[in-house]
Amino acid sequence: MIHVISGSVAGKVAGVLAGAVLALSASGPQATAGVQFAAWNFNGAQGTLEPSTGQGSAATVGGTSGTFSAGDPTDDGSAKPAENKAWNIASFAAQGSGSGERGVRFDVSTAGQGALAVSWRERHSNSASRFVQFQYSIDGTTFSSAGLANDGIFEASLGGEVWQNQRTVDLSSIAGAADNAKFAVRIVSVFAPGTTGYAATAAGGNYSAAGTIRFDLVAFSGTPVPAPAAAGLGVASGMLALGGGRRRE
Repeated sequence: MIHVISGSVAGKVAGVLAGAVLALSASGPQATAGVQFAAWNFNGAQGTLEPSTGQGSAATVGGTSGTFSAGDPTDDGSAKPAENKAWNIASFAAQGSGSGERGVRFDVSTAGQGALAVSWRERHSNSASRFVQFQYSIDGTTFSSAGLANDGIFEASLGGEVWQNQRTVDLSSIAGAADNAKFAVRIVSVFAPGTTGYAATAAGGNYSAAGTIRFDLVAFSGTPVPAPAAAGLGVASGMLALGGGRRRE
């Protein structure tokens, strides 16, 4: 027994198939706004490095040390103002040494996530480095800023002792960043671009290794990696095989 689909029915089913393909395309990252899947607000009576959303780990790198200080006042995630904390980093490198080595690190699995972005708030003391660099790691060991806007460098252009405008890095074009259980990022102090030394955050001031940089509201966002297209096409193909055929003995 053979089923033959008439030309008119085949045309209709082909239309359904095309619609299914378009629906699959619309379900991809470009059609869905990113949502936070891991975040740190550091809030609590004493402050904490436990994520406020999702899972991950936070650590100092390069010999820096961390304590907790007053957080960004725009943080509304704290039940009590006194528990609004930020992560205050100290013990940076001496002038002329260690550029791109000292700061903070966040390890976050991006498994199941695409169209990635990372955002945070930052406050420098007057004598801290005026410039920091965002770096990412695909293997959890080697870090790079390749492919990032402005080489991942951010300037504390508002000066010292104030919260800078929110920092955001778009990682959607970085191969290997999405759907990666070993993904990690770090934010480190760097020399002033084109020089071999740190510039102080305060205009006309002097850099000091005793300067501090405070971090708050660190957030990883993305969109769910869509299901394999083959699954959706399989459904559409099934419709093509079963729909509206005429029977021939």
